[in-house]
Amino acid sequence: MNPLAHTIGEKLASLPVKLCLVMPDGTQLGDRSAPIRLHAKEKKVLMDLAAGDIGYIAADYVEGRCDIEGSMRDVMAAAVALLPNNPALDAKATWFGHLIDRFISAARHSIDRDAKQIQFHYDLSDEFYQLWLDPRRVYSCAYYREPDLTLAQAQEAKLDLICRKLKLKPGERYLDVGSGWGGLLLWAAENYGVEATGITLSRNQHAYVNKLIEQKGLSGRVRVDLLDYRELDPSQPFDKISSVGMFEHVGRANLTRYFAHMQALLKPGGLILNHGITAATPDNPMIGNGMGDFIERYIFPGGELCHIGHVLTHMTNGGIEALDVENLRPHYARTLWAWSDSLEAQLDAAALVLPGERGQRAIKAYRVYLAGCALAFEQGWVSLHQIVGQHLATGRSDELDMPSDQAYPWRRDYIYS
Repeated sequence: MNPLAHTIGEKLASLPVKLCLVMPDGTQLGDRSAPIRLHAKEKKVLMDLAAGDIGYIAADYVEGRCDIEGSMRDVMAAAVALLPNNPALDAKATWFGHLIDRFISAARHSIDRDAKQIQFHYDLSDEFYQLWLDPRRVYSCAYYREPDLTLAQAQEAKLDLICRKLKLKPGERYLDVGSGWGGLLLWAAENYGVEATGITLSRNQHAYVNKLIEQKGLSGRVRVDLLDYRELDPSQPFDKISSVGMFEHVGRANLTRYFAHMQALLKPGGLILNHGITAATPDNPMIGNGMGDFIERYIFPGGELCHIGHVLTHMTNGGIEALDVENLRPHYARTLWAWSDSLEAQLDAAALVLPGERGQRAIKAYRVYLAGCALAFEQGWVSLHQIVGQHLATGRSDELDMPSDQAYPWRRDYIYS
């Protein structure tokens, strides 16, 4: 047995889930009745397997250099055991690397480039997303208020949690930045009576939500614009603002300016909620072992993560005081597994919605992306935080007395009671 095959054989023997490897020459390693079967068509796959670079193996799968048979849950159990180290710690950059990363981040987030990057992901196919999202098409972390909630119930719980954290009231002007397929925007309007405005860069989402607004008879109270956040006019500020699953697309180099613009769009005394994925450690620009590269290439071009400590720094420098910070990491792991299981049950339907070679590549990419991200949140390689904020303090002495021009009560029970 050659050294490469020997190394791979040792790895296979140590996996918690049995895997049968079919080599390019037809030789098989491992248990032939294993629940996972990996058919390597090129030597590159063997090199990636020996190195434990599971992100590159995922790319090999999408590009047709290998085939993978087995449930995604079994595949991910094997994948985590293949890793040589913690991928969240392995990707640390030097000071020079951070400097280069900042220049790249600043250069790739123009208004035009951001629009193209968002449309690359969200305009893939409304019908495809409909197959595995909940009926409201909420494409962000759900909130499992109780462990046995369905995905649809957990998404409604999340929508309501955000509205309660923002203390939405009838007649308030409310802005949802990156409003997706309109789940939060419409929930807030229908259940809390706000005058709601959403913005998106996705043409598909824009058209879809406008139809929903008309069907629900909300045209006079709800609107959604095809607009970049930088194009919003701060001369008419909002009472409340939410940004859900959007600031990951802003770019680390632009975060202070992003929060400064949000602050300018928010009335003094009003509240903003920022909900987004965060990095696991302060020094990692992306997840290692090829996983960050995979997401950048196939799923979210231009997406960048930032540690919660750095997020809070950017918020403060942008003129926003953080009032309440909540980590929802395990909620997102469960959400992603729900999405993954739903897609796995709909693969035949997905092939009809996304036909041809390009469609098959997209389906493969989403299979490993959804399951891989579920694994990443379970393992703590990435996290997710909701942050409620307001304008920086002005020195007033009546903040605990519930003044009418201040939304935040400085008592956390209002969120959950």
